Amino acid sequence: MNARDRQILQIAVPSIVSNVTVPLLGLIDVAIVGHMGSAVYIGAVAVGSMIFSLTYWLFGFLRMGTSGLTAQALGRRDLTEIARILVRSAMVAAGIATVLIVLQVPLLWLMFWLIEPTEDVAPLAATYFRIVIWGAPASLALFSLTGWFIGMQNTRIPMLVSILQNVVNIVASLTLVYGIGMKIEGVAIGTVIAQYAGLLMAVGMLLRGYSRIFRNHHNVWNFRGIRAFFSVNRDIFLRTVCLVAVNLYFTSAGARQGAVVLSVNTVMLQLFLFFSYFMDGFAYAGEALGGRFFGARNDSAFHETVRRLFGWALLVTTVFTLLYIVSSMDIVRLLTDEPQVRDVARDYIWWIWLVPAAGAAAFIWDGIFVGITATRGMLVSTIVATLSFGAVYLLTRDSLGNDGLWLAQVVYLAMRGILQTVWYRLRIINGR
Repeated sequence: MNARDRQILQIAVPSIVSNVTVPLLGLIDVAIVGHMGSAVYIGAVAVGSMIFSLTYWLFGFLRMGTSGLTAQALGRRDLTEIARILVRSAMVAAGIATVLIVLQVPLLWLMFWLIEPTEDVAPLAATYFRIVIWGAPASLALFSLTGWFIGMQNTRIPMLVSILQNVVNIVASLTLVYGIGMKIEGVAIGTVIAQYAGLLMAVGMLLRGYSRIFRNHHNVWNFRGIRAFFSVNRDIFLRTVCLVAVNLYFTSAGARQGAVVLSVNTVMLQLFLFFSYFMDGFAYAGEALGGRFFGARNDSAFHETVRRLFGWALLVTTVFTLLYIVSSMDIVRLLTDEPQVRDVARDYIWWIWLVPAAGAAAFIWDGIFVGITATRGMLVSTIVATLSFGAVYLLTRDSLGNDGLWLAQVVYLAMRGILQTVWYRLRIINGR
C-alpha cells in the first residue's frame, strides 16, 4: 500500500463509520417507539423522519459545495479564503433554517400531500415535525461544518460528532420516554438535543484545532467568492432535485404494483444503501484529496488519486457483488420474516447483483467532481440519466413490470458514471 492509498483510507474509513451510524439513529428511534403500545407511533416517526430526510437532502449542497471549495483553497494554501468559505456556508445555512422554521406550516402541508400519511398517523407525525423542525439550524450548520472538515482532509471529526449524536439521542430519548413518561414528544426532543449536541462538539473542535485560520476572514461577501459559491451550489441543488425525483418515482412506481412489490423493493434498496455507505467513504476521499491537488495544480498527484480511487472502487464493487450473489437472499430473510415478500424477492433479487458494478463509477466521479467543483458536469450527467430512467421505465413497464423498474434504475446509475467519464476526459483533462 503506497502513501496515496493511506491518504485515501485515512479519509474514507472514518467517513464509512459515520455513514453506518446514520441508519442506527433511525433504528434506535423505531425501537423506542416500537414499545409504546401502538403501531401508529412507529408510523409517525417513519413519516417524520422521511420529511426531514427529503427536506435536508435538498440542501446537501451546503456540505458538498463547501467541501470542494475548501479543498481547493487548501491546495492553494489560501487560509483567508478557507475561513471565508465556512463563514459564507454557515450564514447561508442559518438563512435556510430560518426560512424552514418560518414556513413550517406550508412545508408540513406539502410533505403530507406528498407522503399521504393515514389519518391516525398524521397528528402524531405533525407533533414530531413541529418539535424537530427547531433542530434545523443545528442540522444545516453541521452540513456546512462537515463539508468544511472534509475539505480540510479531516473526516475524523465528523465521525466523532456522528457517534456523539447517536449516544446523546439514545440517552435523551430513553430518559424522556421511559424516565419522564413522554411519548412521541420525547423521541422528537431527544433528536433535537442530539442535533445541538453534535453542533456544539463540532464548533468546539473547530475552535480548538483551527481558530488561527479565522483571525482574518475579512470581505466575506466579495463578488468573486459569492459567485463561485452560489454557482457551485446551484448546480448541486438542481442535481439533488433530480436524485430526489428519481427516488420518489421509484418508490411510487413500486407502490402502484402492490404492497408486496413495494416491500420487496424497499428491502432490496437496503442492500443498495449498505453498498453506498462504503462507496460514499471513497467519494469523500475524492472530494478532499482531489480538490486539494486540483487547487494546488498538482496534476500528477491528482491523476494518481483518481486512479487509486477507482482501484478501491473495483475492490469494493467485487466484494459486494460476490457477497450479494452468495448471500443476498439470506440478508433478505434477516430483514423480513414475511413469507410472501421473501418469495417474491427471489424473482427480482438478481438485479441487486448488478447494482454495485452499475453504480460504482457514479459514486467516485461524484466525489471527484465535487472536489474540483465541476458541478455543471454532475448536473448535466444527472439530468440525462434521469431522462434515461424515465424513458426506460415507460418503455418497459407494461411488458416487464417491476423488472422494468429495476432495469431503469440500473441504467440510471450506469449512465451517470458513463457520462461523467466522458465529461472528465473531454472537459477536465483536455481543458486543464
